[in-house]
Amino acid sequence: MSLRDRLLALTIILAWGVNFVVIKVGLQGMPPLLLAGLRFLLVAFPAVLFIPRPQLPVKWLFLYGMTISFGQFALLFWALSAGLSAGLASLLLQVQAFVTILLSSILFKERIRKHNIIAMIVAIIGITLLATAHEVGDTSITWFTLALVLGAACSWALGNINNKVILSNYSVPTMSLIVWSAIFPMIAFFFTSYFIDGINVILPALHNIAWHNIGALLYLSFIATIVGYGGWSYLLSRYQTSLIAPLSLLVPVFGLMSAWLLLGETLSLQQWIGAVIVALGLLYNTFGAKLLPKTKTVIMEQ
Repeated sequence: MSLRDRLLALTIILAWGVNFVVIKVGLQGMPPLLLAGLRFLLVAFPAVLFIPRPQLPVKWLFLYGMTISFGQFALLFWALSAGLSAGLASLLLQVQAFVTILLSSILFKERIRKHNIIAMIVAIIGITLLATAHEVGDTSITWFTLALVLGAACSWALGNINNKVILSNYSVPTMSLIVWSAIFPMIAFFFTSYFIDGINVILPALHNIAWHNIGALLYLSFIATIVGYGGWSYLLSRYQTSLIAPLSLLVPVFGLMSAWLLLGETLSLQQWIGAVIVALGLLYNTFGAKLLPKTKTVIMEQ
């Protein structure tokens, strides 16, 4: 990998890690569903006026946008607004890797290696420790916020499955898919915000929008989404997936660090232990096959 591409990869991972802190900041004075809707409004427009629509059935654009965008970020924003810390959110959202593996085994009959199962068990132990830990400052986690962020991870995993089907059957430019699929979650977010928050909440929030809200929206839409996913797609097109994909494990590292540096979030001893165990599960899930090359495969039956 060239030095330029190494710096690009590091920049993207850093941007995605800080992304959770930015969401926390953007939620100050802004309803979560409205903030998410404005984010995807900026992702879609004016880009759809210049980027051709991807040549695939509208249903796949809809399913992709409603899972990886609406489902994931509705639940994530809700969890963060309900008190979940940015650092722990960045870590727990990576559980999507395990859910993707399980869904692939059920829907596509893909095999699950023994190290995947071990990694899942390890991660579950870590998540249990996090859920039962005592609160410390702004790093509270409840069963409710845990359910929300794990639901967000499941939505992300469903989006991965939709993406797999799309890429297997159609030739779709990544940027075209991102931009055009953003239309559906944008509409969904605005409608749900209207019915849940009400116009008496939405209008004052828009009227009193502050610079930190605007800055967060610009960061989330352009840096984290368009630049981040566009750059990631570029790296995947130039290098093997096995070289690029593991770099995403650094996202929660930057997430925890930025939450500590920028928001002053600290973890209790039990939370640190739980976070480390989850991280070990993610690492073993990625590199376990190399550590145990002779591990027999296990087929998960429906």
